[in-house]
Amino acid sequence: MSLWNYKQQKKWSPSETIIVALSVADVAHQIICYFWMTMDEVDANCNIAQMTYAVMLVLIFSSKFTIMWDTSFLTFYYSTKLVNTPNRCYTRIQAVILKHVTLAVILIPLCGLGTCIPMLVVFHSDNYTGTNRDCGVLFPDTVSGKAYEVLYLLLSDVLPGLLMMKCCISISVHLAVHLRKMKASTNGTHAPKLGSQMRVIQMALCLVAIFVIFLVVDLYVNYEIVVNHENAIVLTFFFTSVYTTVAATVLIYGKKTLWKRLTHEFNVFLDGYPCLSCLKVPEQKTRPSSPAKVKN
Repeated sequence: MSLWNYKQQKKWSPSETIIVALSVADVAHQIICYFWMTMDEVDANCNIAQMTYAVMLVLIFSSKFTIMWDTSFLTFYYSTKLVNTPNRCYTRIQAVILKHVTLAVILIPLCGLGTCIPMLVVFHSDNYTGTNRDCGVLFPDTVSGKAYEVLYLLLSDVLPGLLMMKCCISISVHLAVHLRKMKASTNGTHAPKLGSQMRVIQMALCLVAIFVIFLVVDLYVNYEIVVNHENAIVLTFFFTSVYTTVAATVLIYGKKTLWKRLTHEFNVFLDGYPCLSCLKVPEQKTRPSSPAKVKN
């Protein structure tokens, strides 16, 4: 959808730039995960050099870092468009960041790569010799390795999570204020309307809710790896993949035109199978706009 808009308008909005960067990171994470798991199955005796697997793991965790920060950056962008802050200094910082969106989405993966490269030094290969082991798994089995693991989780999960929570609170307060005004208003024609903003608000809040669920699960999995020394590396791939898939669905919902197109095509497909008619998604009908109304 963003590429189609670029062909039409010859430019991207900041949100589309962030979504494109997030999509690239999602696809990169999926491809590298599939490649790592394929090599793990093909190389049953672990004959391939450990460094090959280590580099793949660094790239996987680096792409995960990028996904987390791109998602929080997108939520930050939506909060700046929805919420007006009285703090001038904070507003100027927001304006500077949004003015250099392209630079920011380029720096995020570079920071992720720089953050993950120390894994090659502080993490060590799994020495477990059982029949069900994975090739190339790295464990933080030293004090420095465990300290780095905590630092990595703070940078890749907790900090973007805090940013998203801050944006979520701001958006929620904004929504509550508008709903209160709508309830208190006695003149329906002049009541504040959320029609043009509600879909963005729903999308941003859903992204934060999904991220919080993922954060809890991911921290637990990493706790099992670091403290209990459990080989749960594949679970981190799986949960990150599920998170990116669900987040992508939410972003598609936020794009009203794309969502209507996909739901229409889905319902047309189900028309060929009457037994599946219960799965149809309600399609939103287009209402004729009144000349007196001003589009936000």
